[in-house]
Amino acid sequence: MVMDVWKKIEQKQFSRVYLLYGTERFLINETKHKLINNALTEEEMDFNFASYDLEETPIETAVEDAETFPFMGEQRVIFLHNPVFLTAEKTKEKIEHNVKVLEAYLNEPAPYTILVFIAPYEKLDERKKITKLIKKSASIVEAKKLNEHELKTWIRTRASINQVQIDEDAIDMLLVLAGTNLMLLASEVDKLSLYAEDEKRIDREVVEKLTARSLEQNIFELVEKVVRKDIEGALRIYYDLLKQNEEPIKILSILAGQFRLLYQVKELSRKGYGQQQIASYLKVHPYRVKLAAGQAKLFEDNELSRIMDLLATSDLQMKSGGLRKEMIIEMFFFNLHTPKEITK
Repeated sequence: MVMDVWKKIEQKQFSRVYLLYGTERFLINETKHKLINNALTEEEMDFNFASYDLEETPIETAVEDAETFPFMGEQRVIFLHNPVFLTAEKTKEKIEHNVKVLEAYLNEPAPYTILVFIAPYEKLDERKKITKLIKKSASIVEAKKLNEHELKTWIRTRASINQVQIDEDAIDMLLVLAGTNLMLLASEVDKLSLYAEDEKRIDREVVEKLTARSLEQNIFELVEKVVRKDIEGALRIYYDLLKQNEEPIKILSILAGQFRLLYQVKELSRKGYGQQQIASYLKVHPYRVKLAAGQAKLFEDNELSRIMDLLATSDLQMKSGGLRKEMIIEMFFFNLHTPKEITK
């Protein structure tokens, strides 16, 4: 797991080769920062750090650099971005790579160089000899979207690094309020840790008090109000969003997206799909699917269909420009629990 790799880096137990691959940029960037900060001093950076884009530079140039002795230091760090030869993706390569040179290097890597492959691809081509060789030689960070269990472990570990403990219900509340974006979560955990410096503990109350709510999370709470038939509460959140200068058309778009997710989750669940399968099929985070599944259970099928119709009507009204945009969403809320024949 990524945490194990980070721990060894922080203990300065370096591998000679690293492979960072996946689409979760935060995990890749965090690993890069940890490698640089722990392997090199600020003075050594000018002499012993290099970064290559392998869409622009042949691999043999980078290998030659990796075989060069460090200057005024004990080791070199070399980042190799976009190793297109590790994927099955059809790309118009601007240059040709002599992969044999890299194979020879990987069989006997320089003991003074940390070579880091940074592959921002969802999948690698496991059939290729070079992919197999790198995976055999390297410490691997798979930068994928974390599942619910991994997210909670990551939050717990981040708090621990900041020398505070976070309660389990506080973790749950943090995920509800801040979402699953790791960059935002890291910022929130660090802020909460600073606040809890004296107590050494982050509880649910502190999370509710201090966590910044994203627009998406405000919409999630707004949908919760709709689920509970609390139109007054939904309008209160809506008016707060307007005070924060959020555009009505953007609010409507995210609101429609959330209800569409509820509809899709409900339909796919009925067909026997598990939450992980649904997340993969819809290309959304599994934790969002879990929360949506809970909300979807509280709607009848015909209710969700009617809400989708109301949202489509609101979208048409907003684009036609006949009514004030703010009023269109107000009308949507008022129509939610009005008998269908009246709203026609």
